[in-house]
Amino acid sequence: MIRDGLPRRRALLTVAALAATALSAPGVGAAARLEKSRVQLVVGDKSGFQHLPLTLADQLGFFRQEGLTLEITDAGSPSRALQLMLDGGFDVCGGPYEQTLSLQGRGLFHQSFLVQTRTPQVAFGISTRNLPHFQNLNDLRGKRIGLAQGGSADVLVVKHMLARAGLRLQEINLIEVGRSSSAAAALRSGVIDALSHFDPVMTMLEQKGEVKIVADTRTLKGTVDLLGGLLPSSCLYASVDFIQKHPATCQAMTDAMVHALKWLQTAGPGDLIKNVPDPYFQGDRALYLASFSKVRESISPDGLMPPDAARTALRAVAELTPSLAADRIAVNRSFTNDFVRRSKARYRA
Repeated sequence: MIRDGLPRRRALLTVAALAATALSAPGVGAAARLEKSRVQLVVGDKSGFQHLPLTLADQLGFFRQEGLTLEITDAGSPSRALQLMLDGGFDVCGGPYEQTLSLQGRGLFHQSFLVQTRTPQVAFGISTRNLPHFQNLNDLRGKRIGLAQGGSADVLVVKHMLARAGLRLQEINLIEVGRSSSAAAALRSGVIDALSHFDPVMTMLEQKGEVKIVADTRTLKGTVDLLGGLLPSSCLYASVDFIQKHPATCQAMTDAMVHALKWLQTAGPGDLIKNVPDPYFQGDRALYLASFSKVRESISPDGLMPPDAARTALRAVAELTPSLAADRIAVNRSFTNDFVRRSKARYRA
C-alpha cells in the first residue's frame, strides 16, 4: 500500500506543478478565460502615428501574451474604418473618439475603452512660396487649403483657425490632397496655399522651410490653445453589446495596449527602428524619428480618457455636424476607464 501510494502522490504533485506553471505562463491561463480569443479589428491608416501603440503592441507580441490573436485590417481612412465596422465582420474599431459620439447621435451605442492619442496630431502650415508675405489669418480669405482626406480632425483645425480671424469655411476653398507625397506635391506645385495635415509630411515640409506652422495639435499646449481642451484622435472602441458580452477579451486587449504604452514611455530611437515595420518609415528613418519627436507627447501615457476631453470632443462634433442634437448625447456612455484602471494596476503604469 505504501509503495503504491508514493507514485500516486508523486503523480498528483507533478500534475499540480504543471498546472501551476501553465497558469503562471503569459497568456496561457488568460486564454482559457477569454470569451473570444480571435478578435477582428479595423483601423484607418495603421501606419499613422495615432496607431503607433497598437502597432507596437502587435509587433512586441503583447496581444499573444494575453492569449489573443488580433487580426488587424487597415481601411485606409477613419471614415472607411467606421463604415466597415458598421457593415459587420469587425469586433473593434481603432479610430477618433468623436466617432462614438456621432454614432450615439444615430442611436448606435459604442464605447471607447482605451485612448491611444490625446490630440488630433494635425499641424496647419502656410506655404512660404505661395504666401511669402503672410501676416495674419485674414490673409487666408479666398485661398486654397489642402486637407488630408476631409476627415473631422483636419477640417476642425481649419475651422478653428478661421474662427480666430472671423472667417468662415465658405470664405476659403478646401481641397483634399491625400496623404504624404501627394500632399507635398500639391503644396509645391501651387495647387494649395496652406495645408492642414499629419506627420510625417508636415515635419518634412517644415524641415525644408516650405511651410510656416501657425497651429499645432501635435502638442498638448497647441491643442488646448486651439480647441480649448484635449481631443483624442485615436481610441479603441466597440459596441456596448460587444463589451458587455466580452469583458475578459476587452480586458486582455487593454492589458496589451497599456503594456505597449508603458513600453513607449522609455523607448528610444533604436527601439522604434527595431520594432516598427520597415514600410512605415517610407524610406526615411530619420524623418520618421523626427516626426515621432513632434507627436510623442500626444500619445497617451496610460490609455485613460483625459479629464474633460470627452466634452471637448462633443463640442467639436457639434461644430462639424450642426444637425447633431448634442444636448441629447450621454457622454458618460461613450467611454469607460474601467479596463484601463485594472491594466494600470497590473503594470503600474
